[in-house]
Amino acid sequence: MKKMRIQGGKPLSGTVTIGGAKNSTVALIPASILADTPVTLDGVPKIRDVHNLMSILKSMQVSSTFTAGVLKIDPTHIQPVPLPNGRIKSLRASYYFMGALLGKFGEAIVGLPGGDDIGPRPIDQHIKGFEALGAQVTNEHGAMYIKAPAGGLHGARIFLDMVSVGATINILLAAVRAKGRTIIENAAKEPEIIDLATFLNNMGAKIRGVGTDIIRITGVDHLVAHNSHTIIPDRIEAGTYLAMAAAVGNGVLVKNIIPEHLDAFLAKLEEMGVQLDYHEDSIYVRPSDHLKMVQIKTAPYPGFATDLQQPITPLMLKARGEGLIIDTIYPKRVKHIPELIRMGAKITIENDVIILHHVDQLLGAEVSADEIRAGACLMTAGLMAKGETVITNVENILRGYDQVVAKLRQLGARVEIIDGVEQISINSQH
Repeated sequence: MKKMRIQGGKPLSGTVTIGGAKNSTVALIPASILADTPVTLDGVPKIRDVHNLMSILKSMQVSSTFTAGVLKIDPTHIQPVPLPNGRIKSLRASYYFMGALLGKFGEAIVGLPGGDDIGPRPIDQHIKGFEALGAQVTNEHGAMYIKAPAGGLHGARIFLDMVSVGATINILLAAVRAKGRTIIENAAKEPEIIDLATFLNNMGAKIRGVGTDIIRITGVDHLVAHNSHTIIPDRIEAGTYLAMAAAVGNGVLVKNIIPEHLDAFLAKLEEMGVQLDYHEDSIYVRPSDHLKMVQIKTAPYPGFATDLQQPITPLMLKARGEGLIIDTIYPKRVKHIPELIRMGAKITIENDVIILHHVDQLLGAEVSADEIRAGACLMTAGLMAKGETVITNVENILRGYDQVVAKLRQLGARVEIIDGVEQISINSQH
């Protein structure tokens, strides 16, 4: 089991370039099987999730190659097969194969999704959408059996009881080749959904209204790729490095950003007193002192992203006063808190509200990255801390952050991945 070792206390400086959006990539790869031609995706991040999805494609006789950020996928010889539980459970976003396979073949057998344990993420809205399109959905032996009627899927009007990125994407993937018109109401508005729709529309799909709460889809018979699709920058990776630069930076330029995708997050940084210089596709973070605490409440896009509440937490520990974080989307997403307390943080949780107080100095410790964004939080905390921090379960970080060690080293961080069998001494002074 690999670990990440960080020697803290060294200010970061320089330039970091953000990779393609993980949350777009994990939808675009399943979506590619809807095409009747080979597909090329550009700007693909080098993360574990991509390789996991490529292995799922291989099980369906879909060939793929991944070189220098370019992923080529050839679905022309695809064979529909049940997707095994083991691989699917390792990657929650692979449940997008449910919608893609249903749209392509009219049936799908997919193991129930796994992924980060951050509280319940029910798929009832996905099932509701599939059933509205005419599919029959059953759960047998831990797998979802989804089958379209003899005449194929048909358009429907679907109102989501709660805003759900996953359900919006899965219904869109199923409906894009269904007969007639589908309307998704109370749809999610995330930039990654717009990215997916752009990819599909460029192949001949007829999707309108993405970025609003009503999406209209007119089914088509064929999807043909003519050009490569460049994935949008990862706004969560961008937010992570912006918060890190504010917490432990001595002047950091974060490149390949779409600032509009981060409006709510950037507003909170500015409210804290972080000094930001905006450019067309980059943001320079000045050294920040005299920070003040803020209250953060996560919300569906364009609100403050749930995936950014953990990365901003170490920065808040530098601020004066009392801060609050309320995650309305995943209120149980608090596994990073005991780890931060182990490093000397002053944090309590009351009724799912995270209450933070200023701390002068974090101290290195051995901590566990129990999910991807908790890992991002602990990386920043380790960089801030005095002494050595070792992060276990580092695979959770590597599966979602593009070339993270190389990027941190480029900024001057003293960080390395080590083999878990190596004996490690923690040099922190408690």
